[in-house]
Amino acid sequence: MGQTLHFDTLLAHGGLEPGPAGATAVPIVQSSSFAYQTAEGLEDVFRGRAVGQVYTRIGNPTTEALEKRLAQLDGGVAAIATASGMAAITTAVLTIVRAGDEILASSSLFGGTFSLFRDTLSNYGITTCFVDPLDLDGFRNAVNERTRLLFVETIGNPKLDVPDIPALARIAHEAGIPIIVDSTVSSPYLATGAELQADILAYSTSKYINGTGTTIGGAIIDRGVFNWDSPKFPHFAPFYKKYRAFAFSARARKLVHKDVGACAAPFNSFLLTEGIQTLALRMERHCSNALELARFLKVHPKVAWVSYPGLEDSPHHVVASRLYGGRYGGLLIFGTGDKPSAFKVINALKLARNLANIGDAKTLVIHPASTICADYSAEEKGLMGVTEDLVRVSVGIEDPRDIIEDFKQALAAL
Repeated sequence: MGQTLHFDTLLAHGGLEPGPAGATAVPIVQSSSFAYQTAEGLEDVFRGRAVGQVYTRIGNPTTEALEKRLAQLDGGVAAIATASGMAAITTAVLTIVRAGDEILASSSLFGGTFSLFRDTLSNYGITTCFVDPLDLDGFRNAVNERTRLLFVETIGNPKLDVPDIPALARIAHEAGIPIIVDSTVSSPYLATGAELQADILAYSTSKYINGTGTTIGGAIIDRGVFNWDSPKFPHFAPFYKKYRAFAFSARARKLVHKDVGACAAPFNSFLLTEGIQTLALRMERHCSNALELARFLKVHPKVAWVSYPGLEDSPHHVVASRLYGGRYGGLLIFGTGDKPSAFKVINALKLARNLANIGDAKTLVIHPASTICADYSAEEKGLMGVTEDLVRVSVGIEDPRDIIEDFKQALAAL
């Protein structure tokens, strides 16, 4: 278009090429593979001498349009769309670490990521050191000769702690390792990867990026700023030599993403390109509604405690205000004293849906201790901030008066 587009405009136009017959929506190319007129032409694509699509597990025009848009939003050089958020995290991590390496990770992680690091990767000789995400000295002191990456979430799920990402990025870079940031809860609208000084970003695009609860997906964003020409990463040498700033995304796509096969489906990519257009509008409403609900719950006599970074007395308010520009996300947590009362409130809600998801246009609730964190020990739940009375709320974009009224009548059941 000639000029540099602002974030909200990129949501609608990023990566969009003119479609057939003047279509303004990204076309759905529902094909498993792509034919070439000559054997030489297909060989050129396989050998990297020409650009083209060969097989949807590796690349697809619909998915490519989504990837271009996501990369532009976060100030990245490339993006890889995956089948889920966990596929994105797994692919990103396995692109970097090998047997014998160690991950330095926040102890306040989404349950699926915690399980991946603690259980699955440990079976293959990859260990993880978990550190309180607010303890900068703890991260600095935990780095050793085997540490190969630092992993953290922008806003902990479900603990809702807010790490100082740029400070953690400095610690990682001083140690000569990259920082991977899971920005699912904040979305690129609250802060881009460039603003956070992240090297690589991971998303569950099923959440706020989609915004409708209709699609499972994930994405990796490569910002192209980390120097992979390092003795710590000899397996990157051929990729750095050939691709330079694209070394990470090239290794991820050509090896892990291709071999694991957790690719995005073309129809899911289409749904994500449709949903992302309204991300800015939805996030503003998610954030404002969450703040209103948090303020209501904070003064309710039957609520024992509330945690939301937007509350001025939150220990995370100052850092969240600095990093996210006065917007604090759509998640909040509160407690009612014990598990039976938490269940009673959830069961009495009429508008909010009780299910395992976040980032939907509709308000959602869940009791993490008995569901997504049910298999963890009391100590592990403690690290993740999961108590027996905790109720997680993903605040939707409904009229805030209706959301508050729903919780008001539910709390009356106590």
